[in-house]
Amino acid sequence: MRLIDLSSPVDAAGWEPEPVTHQVTTPAEGARHMAEEMREHFGIDFDPAVLDDGELLSIDTLSLTSHTGTHIDAPSHYGTRASYRDGPPRTIDELPLEWFHRPAVVLDLTDAPPGAVGADRVQAELDRLGVPVAPFDIVLLRTGADRWVGTEKYFTDFTGLDGPAVHLLLDLGVRVIGTDAFSLDAPFGDILRRYRETQDRSVLWPAHFAGRDREFCQIERLAGLDLLPRHGFTLSCFPIKIAGAGAGWTRAVAFLDDDRDDSEAITS
Repeated sequence: MRLIDLSSPVDAAGWEPEPVTHQVTTPAEGARHMAEEMREHFGIDFDPAVLDDGELLSIDTLSLTSHTGTHIDAPSHYGTRASYRDGPPRTIDELPLEWFHRPAVVLDLTDAPPGAVGADRVQAELDRLGVPVAPFDIVLLRTGADRWVGTEKYFTDFTGLDGPAVHLLLDLGVRVIGTDAFSLDAPFGDILRRYRETQDRSVLWPAHFAGRDREFCQIERLAGLDLLPRHGFTLSCFPIKIAGAGAGWTRAVAFLDDDRDDSEAITS
């Protein structure tokens, strides 16, 4: 079994619309902090100098959104309405684990310009697969946007799906759709430009708003989909269990058989 990491990093040095802060407490600082805490709360004196190199443990403190790095959007991210069930849409900690360890396929959209592709293009890619997509299979969209990770362009130049394209996949029984782009929708600038020109509300984040009427998840900000075959592998992408959250980070990993023919991988 060969494992391929499909995750983009959480990196405070990269460009993000919501900046990430990453504060490191060094092992030496951790030793001094522990000594101070023991003295203040428990009245115990401890000299950190007795530790090897005067060091205890490091601690990383980060400030970021749950949509930083590779993450999974839960149904509650799409709004407070869920027409498909009684009660509110489910949060990331409420979703079945079975959704996130499934056979997966890759659709190649690398030649599409920034904006949103429609159902006709998605159907053409499904026809190229040569195998049917079964209910609960995971569909991954390779757009090539991951080459811009860490730059401002990553958030402005990518390809998403329109509403009918999303519904086409959901009609097949898909419950998790992934992309190597910032969003499953078109870039914000493209969406707002088309709305100003047409006043058509259906162009406003249709890939996300589809989740108000049909329960599904999106994996956004994947990477390395060019290393995968079109089909015949399993994706593991369990979300972090954040209580009540609309999204959770994931370390997405593809499982491939060692004896697989690498000539089946998608090439540019």
